[in-house]
Amino acid sequence: MAGFAARYPAVAHTFVPALDDDVTLDDETGHHLSRVRRLRPGDVLTAADGRGTWRPYEVTRVTPGSVDVRAHDAPVVEPRLTPRLVVAFALTKGAKPDLVVQKLTELGVDGVAVLAARRSVAQWSDERAGTAVARLRRIARDAAAQCRRARVPEVDGVRPVTELRGRPGLVVADPGGDGADVLAVPADGEWVLVVGPEGGFDPDEAAALEGDRVCLGPHVLRAETAAIAGAAVLTTWRAPIARPSA
Repeated sequence: MAGFAARYPAVAHTFVPALDDDVTLDDETGHHLSRVRRLRPGDVLTAADGRGTWRPYEVTRVTPGSVDVRAHDAPVVEPRLTPRLVVAFALTKGAKPDLVVQKLTELGVDGVAVLAARRSVAQWSDERAGTAVARLRRIARDAAAQCRRARVPEVDGVRPVTELRGRPGLVVADPGGDGADVLAVPADGEWVLVVGPEGGFDPDEAAALEGDRVCLGPHVLRAETAAIAGAAVLTTWRAPIARPSA
């Protein structure tokens, strides 16, 4: 697909504050590219601002912990996919939220929200939630660099399921739902895929989720698997818009 950084023949991809003609990477990224990836002068990499614009650069100088690059071509605005796709998934135990955010980022979702469902086994305090969401945002950024996206998905803090009441474009993962092929394109241009905990939503939460139901297969999926599978299914029905914007 033209315009995507991932399609450009580069040896690495990273994020920078500004896509200037000359950039010095001397932070953690510079350390990684110089010492781990062992970039050399003449190598070409791509850099993005995290908001949709990217640019190819050529490495001009490498020192331990630092890489200097010069613009190899003009900035490019990566096409957006439509409908927008946000995945709101119920909090799960251990490192599973990390895995979900990483894989959703690789699949190209535009946003991620963590839900505090009443039947979730895991429950975060306000203090833990702040620390955990900050970690999830770092994971999203690292995953976006790994899969060479120009946009880093938004990661929202933990919120109650009932806050989704009345939100347009809701699509709830439900074994009794229809296939994704019958979903209508949302009028406001956004799908919000909602995935509950393994115990399901309680009645009040379920009542708040008025929207389409989509079946993700004939078997019972773990919550983290359902979030990833649902995003993969809906992504196949998305397409680049005709005129991309940052």
